[in-house]
Amino acid sequence: MVDIPIFPKLNRRGKNLHVDWLKIIAKNKSYWEDAKKRAKSPRVLIATSLGGYNHATVLESTLAVSLTLRGASVDILLCDKFLPACQMTKIAKIDPQKLVEKGQLNICDSCLSAGKKVFTPLGLPIHYYSELVGKKEQKQARANAYNVPLPHVDEYMYKHVALGEHAYAGTLRYFGRGDLEGERFGNDVLKRYIHAGFLSAYALQNLLKKKKYDIACFHHGIYIPQGIIGEICRREKVRIVNWNPAYRRHTFIFSHGDTYHHTMLEEKADVWKNLQLTPKLEKRLDTYLYSRRSGTSDWIWFHENPLEDVGKIEYNIGIDFKKPCIGVLTNVMWDARLHYNSVAFDNMIDWVLTTISYFSKRKSIQLLIRIHPAEIHGLVPSRQPLLSEIKKYYPHLASNIKIIPPESTISTYAVMEKCNAVIIYNTKTGIELSPLGIPMIVCGESWIRNKGFSIDVTSKKEYKKILDKLPFKKKLTDRQVNMAKKYAFHFFFRRMIPLPFIESKEKFTFTLNLEGLHDLLTGKYPGLTTMCDGILKGTPFVFPHEDL
Repeated sequence: MVDIPIFPKLNRRGKNLHVDWLKIIAKNKSYWEDAKKRAKSPRVLIATSLGGYNHATVLESTLAVSLTLRGASVDILLCDKFLPACQMTKIAKIDPQKLVEKGQLNICDSCLSAGKKVFTPLGLPIHYYSELVGKKEQKQARANAYNVPLPHVDEYMYKHVALGEHAYAGTLRYFGRGDLEGERFGNDVLKRYIHAGFLSAYALQNLLKKKKYDIACFHHGIYIPQGIIGEICRREKVRIVNWNPAYRRHTFIFSHGDTYHHTMLEEKADVWKNLQLTPKLEKRLDTYLYSRRSGTSDWIWFHENPLEDVGKIEYNIGIDFKKPCIGVLTNVMWDARLHYNSVAFDNMIDWVLTTISYFSKRKSIQLLIRIHPAEIHGLVPSRQPLLSEIKKYYPHLASNIKIIPPESTISTYAVMEKCNAVIIYNTKTGIELSPLGIPMIVCGESWIRNKGFSIDVTSKKEYKKILDKLPFKKKLTDRQVNMAKKYAFHFFFRRMIPLPFIESKEKFTFTLNLEGLHDLLTGKYPGLTTMCDGILKGTPFVFPHEDL
């Protein structure tokens, strides 16, 4: 998962400049007041928590209004400078020593102010963390944080809640690493996240004792506090809806029960296998997939002008595409560690080193490793560069092994198209390359695993047997390509639900472009209907793009 900015632009008063509900509601004020009076059920908790997270305040305030207009009784949950660490805590904003010694109130002030500016005008009930946790529990949370054993902390459970896992995930994300090795303040920062995990657990437990909810809807579903919110809600039988910004511009991906990182792996094939791809839909898919090379249709992209000239690429990296070449696509270290479970390898580094070791002995095949550009271009840049990790074990690579570093503008797509096969860990690029007929060897929990068109590795022994067959004599069969295209269309056009009125005039920052409350009623925006029906009725978060 590529991380995106969580701080909106604020003026000196901390006002979130990207959504003005006062202005929108003023056009239909009496209608809105009547709608709130009529709203009875189901009971929905919008557990935003992080008022300074621009994407959440824009979309979740929109959902709060839309669900209210559809009769749901909606409450909001916000943190009010209560947690000692959270998803808003970024090393680029506050260094570890300062965080440990002085805390992060400079971040909290603007975060709370932004959240209040967005949600208060709605006139819906807002619950604040500090009001939900008493002094005794606050003291207990601090004591618990310092008593949790740090070795194997990611396995620590609190009343059937994976508190240690989410605290450790938040810490790794803060440091931008796959582990805490060599981090002077690593354990101290980890304790802050554990402390925040306990406070979050107490807050949710107490809120659910105070009020009964049928559904909880909130972003991400992992990290602190969202991961804990999800754990407590699942334990207490509150139905969960999680979401994230998707890839295509104006779209979002929703999931039932857990973060989409997990649910996409479990999604039944019946949802997409019977899709009929007409020539029109296939052309739409092909056009979009080609646009991915430069990101012209997406929220997120890494290079404005990627180098596509194959001759120049060959010269720059010293490779000959007339000879057999196998591609390798990596993930960002911390991203791979947090969002996906390991399958055949201990971790991503283990997989990369195993692959290098194998191809070092097969000089007749070129190995081309493309390190993910998000290592340096992501909003949580990796502080554990893969190239540095490789050099610890291989100061000098075999002549048949080439590496494209993350800062390179070489087009990933241009080089992978020249490969006999591509080996991946978890990257979603496998969804994009499979429709081109390129065999994909899946070594981690990539979403194309077990879909019928990839070669799935389940052990190191099996991996070697697969590599021994390289280079492959054939590309994917027509049937496999057709399956790959169906899944790609399903993922990019059906799972990514459009809301055209949420715009991004500045990269990674959302704004709301509504004329009035009537825009949010059933019928005007089909994507909003898909979202609201999924939240209220539990229907699948699949947008029928093929019917448009």
